[in-house]
Amino acid sequence: MTNNVAKYRARLPQLSDQVFLTDGGMETTLIFHEGIDLPHFASFDLLKNAEGMAQVRNYYARYAKMAKDAGLGFVLESPTWRANADWAAKLGYSREALAGINRKAIDLMVGMRDQFETHRSPMVISGNIGPRGDGYVPGQLMSARQAEDYHAEQAGVFRDTAADLVSAFTLNYANEAIGVARAAKAAGMPVVISFTVETDGRLPTGQTLKDAIAEVDAETGAAPAYYMLNCAHPTHFADTLADGGAWVKRLRGLRANASRRSHAELETMTDLDVGDPAELGRQYAELRRNFRHINVLGGCCGTDHRHVEQIGLACEPVS
Repeated sequence: MTNNVAKYRARLPQLSDQVFLTDGGMETTLIFHEGIDLPHFASFDLLKNAEGMAQVRNYYARYAKMAKDAGLGFVLESPTWRANADWAAKLGYSREALAGINRKAIDLMVGMRDQFETHRSPMVISGNIGPRGDGYVPGQLMSARQAEDYHAEQAGVFRDTAADLVSAFTLNYANEAIGVARAAKAAGMPVVISFTVETDGRLPTGQTLKDAIAEVDAETGAAPAYYMLNCAHPTHFADTLADGGAWVKRLRGLRANASRRSHAELETMTDLDVGDPAELGRQYAELRRNFRHINVLGGCCGTDHRHVEQIGLACEPVS
């Protein structure tokens, strides 16, 4: 039975100045390093049996222990990035089975928190939402209303669990972000919006990050608790952030790729470009020196525990 008592929903501890780690590129790690088959890049499908549950648990345990040992906070992002109706249908899940797998994912995160959380290392549970379509390509665009209706179902499931917040990752156009934010707000859930950008620092639609954040805030009453960037290398967005402005204060999190490759190049890759973990850590630390409010730190495609460890080591001393 789902534990539906949320611990931090009313007061998210990552809104402090403490550094919070999160995990790396889950899907690329499981596929390329663990040799696990993930049809449609859907890690939630592993939760259907005991073997898959153990694989997911082992994946998170390495990161949670890292944060605990370092005395840092941790955000447990549920493995539900593709646990929405369109992707689940491709894998043969009914609506009821999909809701069950979303609840099961949060239950697993509760177990991880029970095992690893300490007073020095608060662990926040996030119900992870992904884009309806491809994270790299803004294909069949929805209106904000359509996006709200579409994502409301998953947000509603998370509302009735112990999830502390909803986080939407790899969003590539503003209307979907607006829809997710409205759906989470209607469900009474704190929400985080994470955009992805191309090598020029703009969303795949060509909109600037500044304008996308401003649009979402204007259309939702500034509903997001904060914003993040994911699935892009620091060299792709460092200049965008360096331009400064009040909007940058709305960014609190980074989950960068290990690779400097473009989305188009990553889409067709047959190898895994893991980049240089130590260099990535230094790039994060430089961003932290310039933008000290950015305190939720993890990785995306190509990153694993080595990258997050280097990020933690490099950024924790930056006060």
